[in-house]
Amino acid sequence: QVQLVESGGGLVQPGESLRLSCAASGIIFRLNVMAWYRQAPGKQRELVALITTGGSTNYADSVKGRFTISREQETNTLYLQMNRLKPEDTAVYYCNASRPPNMFWGQGTQVTVSS
Repeated sequence: QVQLVESGGGLVQPGESLRLSCAASGIIFRLNVMAWYRQAPGKQRELVALITTGGSTNYADSVKGRFTISREQETNTLYLQMNRLKPEDTAVYYCNASRPPNMFWGQGTQVTVSS
């Protein structure tokens, strides 16, 4: 059974930092492209960052220079370090694992940036 379990969300003030984690099980972690998506109220889910099996990364323009995605193969864990958070980063953040033809999602973790 595949499980992607996110943690680390919360309420922070603008300019602060958070680190999200995603613990993966039931997949061959090292063979999956891993990603973080987010969905704000009333908006479509959007890609935030992804990391390939080889460690290459890609970021949405809105988070470049502020967010860093990483993966720890030994513990099957995906991370998203989020710095200099802005109110517009407020959303539910989802962990995603893909290895065609399969794709899996976590349940999401809420990030709220507000003063």
